[in-house]
Amino acid sequence: MNINELKAAFDTAGQKVQDLEDQRAQITIDLGKDADSHSVDEITKLNANLKKAKVNQELAKSAYEDAKASLDAQPVNKKSLPVNEDKKLDIQAIKNQFVSDFKNLVSSGTTGSGNAGLTIPEDIQQQIRTLTRSFVSLESLVNVENVATASGSRVYEKLNDITPLKDLDDEAATINNNDDPELTVVKYLIHRYAGMTTVTNTLLKDTVDNIIQWLTNWVAKKDVVTRNAKILEVMGKAPKKPTISKFDDIKDLENNTLDPAIEASSIFVTNQSGYNILSKLKDADGRYLMQPDVTNPDKYLIDGKPVTRIADKWLPDVSGSHPLYFGDLKQGITLFDRQQMQIDITNTGAGSFETDTTKLRFIDRFDVELIDDGAFAAASFKAVADQASGTADTDGKTSK
Repeated sequence: MNINELKAAFDTAGQKVQDLEDQRAQITIDLGKDADSHSVDEITKLNANLKKAKVNQELAKSAYEDAKASLDAQPVNKKSLPVNEDKKLDIQAIKNQFVSDFKNLVSSGTTGSGNAGLTIPEDIQQQIRTLTRSFVSLESLVNVENVATASGSRVYEKLNDITPLKDLDDEAATINNNDDPELTVVKYLIHRYAGMTTVTNTLLKDTVDNIIQWLTNWVAKKDVVTRNAKILEVMGKAPKKPTISKFDDIKDLENNTLDPAIEASSIFVTNQSGYNILSKLKDADGRYLMQPDVTNPDKYLIDGKPVTRIADKWLPDVSGSHPLYFGDLKQGITLFDRQQMQIDITNTGAGSFETDTTKLRFIDRFDVELIDDGAFAAASFKAVADQASGTADTDGKTSK
């Protein structure tokens, strides 16, 4: 049995535990609503199965970690990597080894360790993550959770109305159950997202730093574009609100749509064309609706709420209408990040043999899920009328 099979067994065992824990959470919720909804035998059997599943998970984990430790202990290219005085792997040695394997994979189809592809080292992944911040990445707008398994689930509490405790005017009165928080189970399933590019073999003649810089730039761009697309896809699931046609409609979206607790941490998101219209919108006193952030003049605010602008090609108009989101996307959306970037390379397949070129395929692993559809809302607009002087809703000029 190889390490991949052991890893698969570990993931399967972990998913079994997660499924049973989800079942236990659901039963707990059910019992809170109806004490007779599940039998004692059912609960006892569930606890026994969960206990057994956890034992199996620990066994699978131990077997996988032992095999991984044994594999890590084997020399790569029959030479051990140099270590520094603190007995830690030298960063430059890791880079050198990665580039060496990269070149071997391009030229021969195999790495020094015999792998079919290259898993990007943690240090280089960090460079990629740092570089992505220089692009318009939407990851900063949503919640990001790093995960170690290919699938799983989380229990979340949705916002709902809280009612007061009941007044017991009788000393012998029965105390009834509270309106306990409503819990929901959200499952994630890590997907593989891949992109391919073609390079010439002259890349192999560059230095280690040049190759790594080229790779990090290429991967970072692919990563941002891919993740942005999936985040925007989930944003599109937000509850739809009436079309905005005047200044006060934006006020309604801001003040009368979400729970005030979410409103305090909310932002506006629109595309470039929508941003252009909002930037010209004026209130009854002739002041622009959007005002520069005094702490960062390059950023603009609406009533103190940040306005994020996304290029039209990534957040396009729908039937000629510009999108406008308002809310706290960190509470509404979670990106589950597997953090297992991989590069596969061929100089014979995918048409590279005929063109004497090299194909690089980058694979990223993550999932994006809607957590709370009450945390943000989606509106749309074409033209928006300025706020009229004296009366908010009459005789306004239209900002084109």
